[in-house]
Amino acid sequence: MARAVVVRALRDHQQGQEAERLALGVKWPSLGYVFTTPIGTPLDPRNCTRLVQDQCVAAGLPAIRLHDLRHGCVSVLLALGVPPGR
Repeated sequence: MARAVVVRALRDHQQGQEAERLALGVKWPSLGYVFTTPIGTPLDPRNCTRLVQDQCVAAGLPAIRLHDLRHGCVSVLLALGVPPGR
């Protein structure tokens, strides 16, 4: 179930990104990134962090680093019995 949701979300994202690429035409760099700016360039990690922190604060949660979310996810997966490395 969760896998299907993720696959669908990635396909939707890919379609939206393809529309952005077509609108930009030859100026879109073919760098192979899954997540890009609207002009096809790589995302700046600082902007991603700032976006997540802003969303946390807007939701009434403490601002958290993306790295901390990664550790939190691993802790939850281990508690659920998911073997490391999967």
